[in-house]
Amino acid sequence: MKVNKEFLIQFAGLKQGKHQFEFEINKAFFDHFNFDEYNDVNVKVNLVLDKKLTMLELTFKHKGTVNVPCDLSNEDFDLPIKGKLDLIVKFGEEFNDENEEMLVLPHGEYQVDVAQYIYEMIVLSVPSKRVHPGIKDGTMNAEILNKLEELAPKVEHKKEEDTDPRWDELKKLLTDK
Repeated sequence: MKVNKEFLIQFAGLKQGKHQFEFEINKAFFDHFNFDEYNDVNVKVNLVLDKKLTMLELTFKHKGTVNVPCDLSNEDFDLPIKGKLDLIVKFGEEFNDENEEMLVLPHGEYQVDVAQYIYEMIVLSVPSKRVHPGIKDGTMNAEILNKLEELAPKVEHKKEEDTDPRWDELKKLLTDK
């Protein structure tokens, strides 16, 4: 994957303390990752980089919408998402990103690429089952839902069958109080 300079954070010239960055994520961002499950994306990511003497603490927060097809009706809708990710960046002998909460950069490195972490954070915040809000509250009128309702098995409610007269006499005892 080609490195996008917009997501390279150069921390070498920054003073110790907190620094804030903002990113607007759209469909083109996911195209770089060859990820095409979303029709459209409109997510805002806030990144707070806390530079310390021997490490960096990155706190990602995102909020926005992804346009996805409904799993039941196949209608497209905007699904609201939000989430948070904390990442610690330490320095060592060689690059290591095996731990999902800690990144090790080689000594002398002056920038960190946050694109992969933003990608994973957004993808993991989208639920695996995507249901249109109109289906949940019953306001959606889709052709597919009408067909499913038509083909659903009919449930017949049977009238209360005649009971044994002995039980009727016993029930009277309960109500005679």
